[in-house]
Amino acid sequence: MNRLDKAFSDAASARRACFIAYVCAGDPDFRTSVEVCRRLHTSDVDIIELGVPFSDPLADGVPNQLAAQRALESGMTRQKVTELVADLREFSDKPVILYTYYNLVFSPGVENYVREMKEHGVDGLLVLDLPHEEADEFVAACEKYDIANIRIVAPTTLPERIAKIVAAATGFIYYVSREGVTGERETLVNDLAESVAEVKTHASIPVAVGFGISSADHVRTVASIADGVVVGSALVSCITNNLGDREAMLDALTDKLRVLCEGVENSR
Repeated sequence: MNRLDKAFSDAASARRACFIAYVCAGDPDFRTSVEVCRRLHTSDVDIIELGVPFSDPLADGVPNQLAAQRALESGMTRQKVTELVADLREFSDKPVILYTYYNLVFSPGVENYVREMKEHGVDGLLVLDLPHEEADEFVAACEKYDIANIRIVAPTTLPERIAKIVAAATGFIYYVSREGVTGERETLVNDLAESVAEVKTHASIPVAVGFGISSADHVRTVASIADGVVVGSALVSCITNNLGDREAMLDALTDKLRVLCEGVENSR
């Protein structure tokens, strides 16, 4: 059993959902990003999701856009992302997935990119802007190198299309809880339980929910209906709000993780 499957299996055995934590790789700089990953490792986070900084992050709200900008300005590249994962692997065996865009996968060659990420310890790839109809080469490369091909389902995705997307996915399904971009929200959408249930009728792999989940109450609600909960912007804000003080930044992140991770406990 690979690391990603084991994380969901272990959580299910403990009668809870997985907690998936998103941060941008290299935000605000490489050294600090390694320490951020260390705090994720020592917390109750189950899966670490690293956003690959990109100059045109169309699915990201302002907090995550600014995080990507900081990372790029600090010198992050594809090679630096792999170095970050390699450094993380020196102290953590938790699953790592990359949240990226297809241009970054296509540019060096799809198979080359997937192989490189696998060699450096990445467990799964989530490509935000890759349509199902154009994904055959990527899916084949993920299968060849045994790396999870995580697919997105949106609130606007029709049932017949959900079935096609799910059939090509491995690892887990990432359900986007609302239309629009990432970012903290005060409330969850009203029909979230029904929407997740619809995706689950098609899926034999876990379903995780992200976008807009920013409080402990949100986490508890989502954890009761999904196999995984993804929190990003609320964690990125801990970095943004403490850019001048690394220790305060890391402590704020630790405190936020402690509160949010409690939301998945006894959620089943």
